[in-house]
Amino acid sequence: MSEAVKVEVDVAQSIAYPPEFNSPEAERRERKRKLTATFRAFGKFGFDEGVAGHVTVRDPERTDHFWVNPFGRSFKQMKVSDLILVNHAGDIVEGDGLLNAAAFAIHSQIHKHLPHVTAAAHTHSLYGKTWSSLGRTLDPLTQDACAFYEDHVLFDDFTGVVLDTGEGERIASALGKRKAAILQNHGLLTVGNTVDEAAWWFITMERTCQSQLLAEAAGKPVKIRPDIAALTASQVGQPIAGYFSFKPIFDVIAAEQPDMFDD
Repeated sequence: MSEAVKVEVDVAQSIAYPPEFNSPEAERRERKRKLTATFRAFGKFGFDEGVAGHVTVRDPERTDHFWVNPFGRSFKQMKVSDLILVNHAGDIVEGDGLLNAAAFAIHSQIHKHLPHVTAAAHTHSLYGKTWSSLGRTLDPLTQDACAFYEDHVLFDDFTGVVLDTGEGERIASALGKRKAAILQNHGLLTVGNTVDEAAWWFITMERTCQSQLLAEAAGKPVKIRPDIAALTASQVGQPIAGYFSFKPIFDVIAAEQPDMFDD
């Protein structure tokens, strides 16, 4: 293990994970703030594409409900007060705004069938959707790519805009215990035990797609051998690593755009 990676792992292991809260209200506030910051960060990074894209987090008390962005609200303008709470029947329980039918079809089934998932992220980011058209999973070409080594899946059943919860259920089934899915001809989907984790996996997976596209355009990239890829995955692909890696992004976006926190 390199000294830099060892320091990164040691620091991550010193962080209390998962985070603990004194009350469900405090946990809900934290989840909604992190969700809002994720939208602002995704907007800053150019992951938004018109009205496409959605990130959700399970409510800590009503576990069959999730918070999601309202349809048509820009990621770049999202505020905590904009978020809507939706149940698994598709009813808006709290908040104003429209429910994105694709968001419900996908995320309701992920939260319903994968109880270990707290948050899920999906957008039509440029490099993710480009890579998805190749119908392949990612190769372990870099240290960062190893976070997804044997921990992501290709969902190759594209049928157009996802409006049927049956397809959402198939996506959840394909995903299983993995942290990410490449939705063929569509884009990327990541999940996590926290919003932070799901957000970071999405950010770094998008960059991993970009990196492999560039490497293959330049020549024939050399893969990291399986034993080293597996070792590196155990160092950079753990939930706490995803959680901690999002922290600097959150800190910067919160300082730059404090207006998002109007709770």
